[in-house]
Amino acid sequence: MSRPVTVYVPRDAAALSVGADRVAAAIEAEAAARHRPVRLVRNGSRGLLWLEPLVEVATPAGRVAYGPVGPEAVPALFEAGFLDGGAHPLGHGPTEEILYLKHQERLTFARCGVIDPLSVEDYQAHGGFAGLSRALGMSAAEIVAEVTASGLRGRGGAGFPTGIKWGTVLAATAEEKFVCCNADEGDSGAFADRMIIEGDPFLLIEGMTIAALAVGARQGYVYLRSEYPHAAATLAEAIRLAYRQDWLGEDIHGSGRAFHLDLRVGAGSYVCGEETAMLESLEGKRGTVRAKPPLPAISGLFGRPTVINNVLTLTSVPVVLARGAAYYRDFGAGRSHGTQPFQLAGNIRQGGLVELAFGVSFHDLVYRFGGGTASGRPLRAIQVGGPLGAYLPADGLDLAADYETVAAAGAMLGHGGIVVFDDTVRMERMARFAMRFCADESCGKCTPCRIGSQRGLELLDRIAAGQGGDADFALLEDLCEVMSEASLCAMGGLAPLPVRSALRHFPEDFGRERPA
Repeated sequence: MSRPVTVYVPRDAAALSVGADRVAAAIEAEAAARHRPVRLVRNGSRGLLWLEPLVEVATPAGRVAYGPVGPEAVPALFEAGFLDGGAHPLGHGPTEEILYLKHQERLTFARCGVIDPLSVEDYQAHGGFAGLSRALGMSAAEIVAEVTASGLRGRGGAGFPTGIKWGTVLAATAEEKFVCCNADEGDSGAFADRMIIEGDPFLLIEGMTIAALAVGARQGYVYLRSEYPHAAATLAEAIRLAYRQDWLGEDIHGSGRAFHLDLRVGAGSYVCGEETAMLESLEGKRGTVRAKPPLPAISGLFGRPTVINNVLTLTSVPVVLARGAAYYRDFGAGRSHGTQPFQLAGNIRQGGLVELAFGVSFHDLVYRFGGGTASGRPLRAIQVGGPLGAYLPADGLDLAADYETVAAAGAMLGHGGIVVFDDTVRMERMARFAMRFCADESCGKCTPCRIGSQRGLELLDRIAAGQGGDADFALLEDLCEVMSEASLCAMGGLAPLPVRSALRHFPEDFGRERPA
């Protein structure tokens, strides 16, 4: 009997949503009917979401890709000899040669879509746990120094240096410390956290364990949004397997060092993506924002020193430890070191995930990788950084995607989500959506956010109805200033950003004339 051919069909939620399970079942049934043994591996997604389900076949010359594959196409694929890499209209040739993938710089997502996400052996065979193995032989201060030297910054929000945060927790004196992963990925157009958890969950476990060794923590928590049931199931199983193979527990691979990890699922509140609201939720309380100081690094979970990083930050750490700080620092531009997984969504022809070094232009991301708008109409705007991110006009996409450049343009990089709009978009509606989003999702603790978002919504409604005068625009600007300067957290502080950017770049949508 011939040896089984390995066929990869993603188990990623995006692939499942377009029938990946039915495709996998069809491949197994067709193979059985043709007496062709196959070994079916349910991998993660490569991030080429417009080609999902993307089926790959292992051949002597490497993996060959076909997609998007529906169950009805499976018999014809077998007829074309796809188990041997045969040509077919759905074929894309060698997976690694697909231009969308070939031109990326994948560090964090190097294994995603390549390995069986729930095989420790597969993870290790592709370099997994190399960073943790090195860290087990280092002191806490040495680990912090390595991460600091790499220039790694938090992959969301303000981009705070990770090594400085860890150093603060290390220096804090306490009987107990914690490591918390903020996986409450709620930004529109953002799906990188889900992709990495579903496609390479041991990477997150490895990064969190390294963080724990760096600061002297023995317990960690992953706070995951409830809207990600597949990610929750995958991560829970990965944690169980990591315990079974001594990558978690009281004595990690005979090192005498301990780390325990638990998964906690949130209740659907956007504001719990703010670190202190997340801590409140983890403690079993209503998710409301805490006043700072004290910072969580000094008094965090249950009043103990706590490292809080998001998924993309923690999954960057193993690369730093495995390859060294200098290797990681050489990627990027200016003070933005390493790579950023950019997520392309909205009205775009080739939506998906693109990991590149900081400094790539938004124009390259949208056109070179994304292929322009899905509608074929002219692009009018993109929103960067989630529902509270700024809008950038079509003629402003030559901007380099790094922290300082984007901030200087009055925007923020955030989690790397990019939502594309064509020329049919009405920007006064988008501005209203942002303010309405803040009003709906505010925790209600501070007046500028709780009341300011409601008053802002009323003003935008009056302007949209054509009843707004100069006094209303002046009042809206004053209100935005109060919210941005006086809100307790970024929820209220950033809500004016999309409104202001829409008014600045698209005044005609608000009945205003463009400056001469």
